[in-house]
Amino acid sequence: MNIKIAIAEDNTFLIKAVEEKLSFFEDLKIKFSGMNGSELLEKLEDNHNIDIILMDIEMPILNGIETTEIVKQKYPQIKIIMLTVFDNDESIFNAIKAGADGYLLKEVNAKDLYDGILDTLNGGAAMNPSIALKTLKLLRNPIDFNNVNKQEDIRLTPREIDVLEQLSKGLSYNAIADNLVLSVGTVRKHIENIYKKLQVHNKLEAVQKAKKNKLI
Repeated sequence: MNIKIAIAEDNTFLIKAVEEKLSFFEDLKIKFSGMNGSELLEKLEDNHNIDIILMDIEMPILNGIETTEIVKQKYPQIKIIMLTVFDNDESIFNAIKAGADGYLLKEVNAKDLYDGILDTLNGGAAMNPSIALKTLKLLRNPIDFNNVNKQEDIRLTPREIDVLEQLSKGLSYNAIADNLVLSVGTVRKHIENIYKKLQVHNKLEAVQKAKKNKLI
C-alpha cells in the first residue's frame, strides 16, 4: 500500500531533510509540497487524494494552524501531523483545537516519523513524549489563551505602569522624563525593569504584552 504524503514547509532545506527521512520507506510517497498554507491548499484543489500532511506551524501567508483548520473543513479524511520546532503550550493547544491528528518535533528520527505516520493513519495520534506530557498538563489545567492574565502574575509598580503608558504613546525617553518629572536615567531603569518583568526585548513587545495582560 502506498501512503500518499504532502508537506507544508517554508524552508526548502527542511523539506529536503524530511524527504530524506521518508526515502527509507518504500510504502511512503511524497506527492507534493507547499512553501506555505496557501500554496498547499492550491495543490490540494488539484489533487486531494492525499493520506497525510506533514505541516509546519510558522509559515508566511497562511500558517500551519490556519491551514489545518481549512484542510479539516474541506477534506476531513486527510490526516495532519504538525511537524514543528515549537513545543510551547499555545502552539500545541491551538494545533489540537484546529484538528491536528499528531504533533512531532522536527528533530524526530526517520523511524519515529514513519511510526508516527502509520499510528496516525491507524487512528492513533503521533506525539513526541515531551509534547504528550504537555498535552496531558494542558488537559489537566486548561489555559484560556484569550485571557492569559489569569496565567501570568506580572507585578509592575504604579510608577512602572506610568512609564509603560507613556511608552505606549510612542514618546521618547526624554519626553517621558519631562512628563513624569524624572531623570532620563530613572526612566531607563524603569524600562529595564519593565522588560525584565514582562520578559520582553523591545518596546513593541512590552506594550503588546502589557495590553494583553490588561496592565495598561
